[in-house]
Amino acid sequence: MVLLLTVATVLACTHNGSDSQPPAAAAAEPGPAVVQTAAGAVRGVVAPGYRVFDGIPYGAAPVGAQRWQPPQPAAPWQGVRDATKPGLRCIQDTSNDPDYGRPTGEDCLNLNVWSPDGASSAHQKPVMVWIHGGGFLNGSADIYDARWMATQGDIVVVTINYRLGTLGFLAHPALAPDGNIGNYGLADQQAALRWVRDNIAEFGGDPSKVTIAGESAGAMSVCDHLVAPGSEGLFRAAILQSGPCQAQADRATAQRVSTDYAATAGCTDPAAVAVCLRALPTETLQRAPLYVGFGPDKLTGPVTGTDRLPTDPMTAFALGRAPKVPVLVGSNGDEFAMFTAIQFLKNRGLPPYPQLLSGTFGPDAPAVAAHYPLDVFGGNEGQAYSAAVTDSVFACPTDKMASSLARTGPVYAYEFNDRTAPAPDPLRAAPFPVGASHSLELRYLFDVGGAPPLNPAQRELSDQMVAYWSQFVRDGKPEVSGLPDWPQLSSDRVAKWMSLQTAQLTITDNFGARHNCAFWAGVKGAR
Repeated sequence: MVLLLTVATVLACTHNGSDSQPPAAAAAEPGPAVVQTAAGAVRGVVAPGYRVFDGIPYGAAPVGAQRWQPPQPAAPWQGVRDATKPGLRCIQDTSNDPDYGRPTGEDCLNLNVWSPDGASSAHQKPVMVWIHGGGFLNGSADIYDARWMATQGDIVVVTINYRLGTLGFLAHPALAPDGNIGNYGLADQQAALRWVRDNIAEFGGDPSKVTIAGESAGAMSVCDHLVAPGSEGLFRAAILQSGPCQAQADRATAQRVSTDYAATAGCTDPAAVAVCLRALPTETLQRAPLYVGFGPDKLTGPVTGTDRLPTDPMTAFALGRAPKVPVLVGSNGDEFAMFTAIQFLKNRGLPPYPQLLSGTFGPDAPAVAAHYPLDVFGGNEGQAYSAAVTDSVFACPTDKMASSLARTGPVYAYEFNDRTAPAPDPLRAAPFPVGASHSLELRYLFDVGGAPPLNPAQRELSDQMVAYWSQFVRDGKPEVSGLPDWPQLSSDRVAKWMSLQTAQLTITDNFGARHNCAFWAGVKGAR
């Protein structure tokens, strides 16, 4: 089981029940529901406080000879295209289907636009482009209902689909004779950002004030855009939520795994590998090539050392090679507890603690066990193991990334700490609380479903987070009148992080110590 499925596995909801690509209408009609894009007009939905346009194509279908090629512009259309229903999701493993059976397909390069009342080409609002998570294996743009950001935050929000798994990240050299292998999903994201640059003004968005944002694999994508040459100039600020940006594949590993993948799929003739792969049915391609270790599991995803992504982002950040743009970055207090709960429920239990640790940390397991003894966690193996992986995979890499980025530009760091955050019903059957686990902060920013509703205190925290996030999108600083000051992270003084929790927002200065980052810095095998 691949564990980094984030909200796409357990917090599933769509704001629309569409199950097919909308057809084009016959003729344009003036009014707020109709907007002209470079490729043609689209008709969306006008709702109280906002407008939403779904399933707008930003690229042509990457099928046939265009499989494993950079995306091409969408073909123009006549009349008005129906943009009242989400477009196709990209091909993915639907065995843990987060979208209630809505179909997938290769013609999936589409996006959704949410515009607040008052946004127009004459009165442009700042823009947040949201890149969904799901381990580069699952997820879709329509899970993220952005009405709160649009109406309360008074910003334009764009949510995008991009190629996933094999179709998005296979790095076989036969597919790219020019050597620019892999990263097709990353190229899709760049194409979507160019679409925003060229079209968002017609929806009331300001193309000069674009913030890229994402959670989990979406945040990893944001890390990549911070260093990718083809992303330069397409945004002015970045938001990274729970992104293990150290889990990036190098070119040699990705090529080796991709070559083995092709052989397993029956494409072994060196002269015909590309033709063979492009002829395979999508059902054959749902199992993805897995490149890099992530806790106890592996991921697919972007490939470093390539033309599109020459440098590993964590290395670039450490060397000060990041754009001087404002960054809002953070993680959740109990990131890995959700994954441990999923593992418990799937296998009807967990292996003994030493086995859990050795399977994840190898020869470092005894040192980890000594630093995370069971008695500190009341003898609960799930809690102890979750804490160790949370700190090693999420918290300490985030701490390191934030400190590195603070040397080149303004950084605002947070930890989401609502230990009573609503979690999907099945996870509450685990013999330990999932707490402030991976993806649970998303319910405070987007109207996603799959879990109990927010209580009044959590609703207040949600309003506060929406205010901070949208203010950051507006001017690169999360400074909100009436809310606690959020200090900028300093690279030469005590690091101050915003702790997002109910009852009272607080500023903490011990994030690294609480997550044992000095210990993990000395663990050779820690990621």
